Amino acid sequence: MKELGLKALSPKKLTSIPKKEHPVYPYLLKGKRIRYPNQVWATDITYLKLETGYVYLIAIMDMYSRIVLSWRISLSMDADFCIEALKDALRKYGMPAIFNTDQGSQFTSYGFIQIIKEAGVEISMDGQGRWRDNIYVERFWRSLKYEDIYLKSYESVCDLKRGLHRYFTFYNGQRFHQSLDYRTPDAMYESFQVQEEEATA
Repeated sequence: MKELGLKALSPKKLTSIPKKEHPVYPYLLKGKRIRYPNQVWATDITYLKLETGYVYLIAIMDMYSRIVLSWRISLSMDADFCIEALKDALRKYGMPAIFNTDQGSQFTSYGFIQIIKEAGVEISMDGQGRWRDNIYVERFWRSLKYEDIYLKSYESVCDLKRGLHRYFTFYNGQRFHQSLDYRTPDAMYESFQVQEEEATA
């Protein structure tokens, strides 16, 4: 293919393209122990293949419990669907102490950054090209794709939305995690909240 000048018609793995004019923040999680829910949230974008083309998915995750707090899909890589997911997570779960992202232009955009700042949340960003800084979300993408997306071969955006809703419900509430002592993300998140309420009662 190289000799003939042929290229595959598939998206490049460039879901995290920075913009030089956007601010970049330091990585705050090095050596930090994650000890409770809402201490650190993390997010990332991946692309999913449909029969009609590609769509983009964002998920926001609590790093302590691994619960998926919010998600959205989009046909384009603008920041709007990321902002919607962020607002949804803040509305449902309160606010974290730290929010970790990569340096993609969606996460360094004025609208996205402003919402985090107004909530009083510290901003942390991975080093460019350092996917391991966001390893929990990367592992989640692998689970989602191998346990659902590749098996179902969704044909339309509507089918994909229904399938994602089913999978996220399963992942949060029924799928046991070895790293969580075989508890579900929902149970891990909620058990800590109960302990806090009992301690303050």
